[in-house]
Amino acid sequence: MPEQRDGGVAPYSYLLITMVLFGAAFTSSKVVVGELPHEVAACLRFGAGAVILVGLLCVRPGSARFSWRDLARAGLVGLVGVFAYNFFFFWGLSLAPAIDGTIIVPVLSPVLTTLYFLVTRKESASGARIAGLVLGIAGSVVFFVGVGGGGTGFSGTRLAGDFVYLAGAACWAAYSIASKKVLSGMEPLRATTYATGVGALALVLVAIPSFSGTEWTSVSTLTWGNLVFLAVGPTAIAYLFYYRGLRAVSPVTATITMFAVPVFGTVTSVVFLGESFTTVQVAGAVITVVGALLAVTQGKIFTSSERKTSERKKVQR
Repeated sequence: MPEQRDGGVAPYSYLLITMVLFGAAFTSSKVVVGELPHEVAACLRFGAGAVILVGLLCVRPGSARFSWRDLARAGLVGLVGVFAYNFFFFWGLSLAPAIDGTIIVPVLSPVLTTLYFLVTRKESASGARIAGLVLGIAGSVVFFVGVGGGGTGFSGTRLAGDFVYLAGAACWAAYSIASKKVLSGMEPLRATTYATGVGALALVLVAIPSFSGTEWTSVSTLTWGNLVFLAVGPTAIAYLFYYRGLRAVSPVTATITMFAVPVFGTVTSVVFLGESFTTVQVAGAVITVVGALLAVTQGKIFTSSERKTSERKKVQR
């Protein structure tokens, strides 16, 4: 892991800002797909984001260094994490509330990643991890069952959208796993730029048939404003801030901060979109988050909290 350059609260500030932007992305993107086809929305967001990242890479020292091998490696990962993930992300938003995505994607992605490492025996299957996975899966089932409590039923578009979100979560898990090998021999900004660029190009190709049928003159200023925010904030700034925080804290700590995304995403969805959860979905979400934390941290976050409480009591005595 790179040498820690930032101390104190700075790394956590970067990570917190990243999670706020990631959470807000669900709400902002929901506004965009209300006026634009989901293929076009994804294309515009990441096309603009890729341009910004290329500009940032060009002004950095050593930007002239280029390798077709690096482009191919990062590009293949980008086809999964940028193209496939965002195709499902925006498609899900066109079918289901943004508030559902804020739970399904950031919470189930770490669960699926952990499940992969356990199945392939690349990590040990501790009791806490198994319990966490069982809880996470059970909570997900409860969450999906709760969709029917809102009057939409299991044949409604909301349930279909939630399963599309689940496909997006699987793509993000695969992207996270593959990125470890890519980042081992490439700086984060370069890898992110290459991956975003190739993924954005694929999104453009998919969106081309929808361009002619899009009523561009009817797109509101609010939607254009949200697209600018998505390209600059959750796409360019958020990824850079995430890597800035990641170089000063452990990967486990950075992963745990992802569980803050549902909080910010839910708040913005309720405040700006007027969306809501069913009671059963709330229960399922809580169970899923607890299970995900157990699976990812192997229970260390809970034992650490108990140990600190015990030490505090001893000091007081």
